[in-house]
Amino acid sequence: MSDRRFTFTVHDSIGEIDPAQWDGCACPETADGGRPFDPFTTHRFLSALERSQSVGPGTGWIPRPVSVSENGRIVGVAPLYLKSHSQGEYVFDHAWARALEQAGGRYYPKLQIAVPFTPVTGRRLLMRPDAGDAARAALLRGAVELAERSRLSSLHVTFCTGEEATLGSRLGLLPRIGQQFHWTNEGYADFEDFLAALSARKRKAIRRERRTARAFGGEIVMLTGADIAPRHWDAFWKFYQDTGARKWGTPYLTREFFDILHQEMRDLTLLTLAVRDDTPVAGALHLIGRDTLFGRYWGRTEHHPFLHFELCYYRAIEHAIAEGFRRIEAGAQGAHKIARGYLPVETRSLHWIREPAFRDAISRFLDEETRAVLDEAAWLAGLGPFRHGG
Repeated sequence: MSDRRFTFTVHDSIGEIDPAQWDGCACPETADGGRPFDPFTTHRFLSALERSQSVGPGTGWIPRPVSVSENGRIVGVAPLYLKSHSQGEYVFDHAWARALEQAGGRYYPKLQIAVPFTPVTGRRLLMRPDAGDAARAALLRGAVELAERSRLSSLHVTFCTGEEATLGSRLGLLPRIGQQFHWTNEGYADFEDFLAALSARKRKAIRRERRTARAFGGEIVMLTGADIAPRHWDAFWKFYQDTGARKWGTPYLTREFFDILHQEMRDLTLLTLAVRDDTPVAGALHLIGRDTLFGRYWGRTEHHPFLHFELCYYRAIEHAIAEGFRRIEAGAQGAHKIARGYLPVETRSLHWIREPAFRDAISRFLDEETRAVLDEAAWLAGLGPFRHGG
């Protein structure tokens, strides 16, 4: 490595890194006994993906977590994967792969610093609070040098923070901007207070949707922690399989993943279920951060109008207000969220491309794409449901 103060190490599994050392970089804020800001980069979440075989041989996600040490002490880590496809990333580079392969090149395998199947912005270069910018740069340079030594086409850092995007740009990686829709808590007292901030037309539409959804013939329950029982995961697995089959062809997560989630992360889990005749017929899964609810999966065995919006958005907003969460991140895509109070926000990623001519072509593409994304975001923001554009 170019900075000899640091030792860069590639591991075959997150299990090779002590959980306390990993979490000392990933979520040092939990030292006070509270929740992590980002549950997805914790050792227990990433370990659950490996132990459940949701990632690993045969999945196209081969774990290669990396660490950087100073004076024998780990000061930074990153969840790195060797990828043989582009599924489960939500930052789409399929067209890049086709272009390189049509030109006679080889796009796969590639390296990816990411949380698999999780389009959630968060730190990807996970550093101890006392680690400086040099250590962060050493971690990213180490990943680039690994890709270069291995003669891989590219390295990608997806859903990183703006600060990390700035660092990566300085180190020569190509920045990319995307878009999601998040809900922000403006200090609302309750759901009606939130509705009062909307235009009269939007308030009326949401009330109508909620009345229709609640008429599905059962009750809606919200469960977290010890209230979640194994039978609830049996029901949610059916929902997840239905969604996975419709969206991806094959669900990404295995059944065992949800068993591990139940055993080890119920404290960071919120299940919202629509139950009719003692049988869940639809459900939504959120994971809980320190100040954010993260919407992850939705599914159903019966169709009922607007039940998706009720479970995924409106109940989540009620819960966020009641518990004092600052925001809700509801996953990738979905301009329909705007009418429900979720406004466009930028997401960031970084891309290192080994072949110079291909890199130049990607750079030109990203310049054009960035202008289009920013123009669309400005237009969509103007469609927001809030009164007086607020």
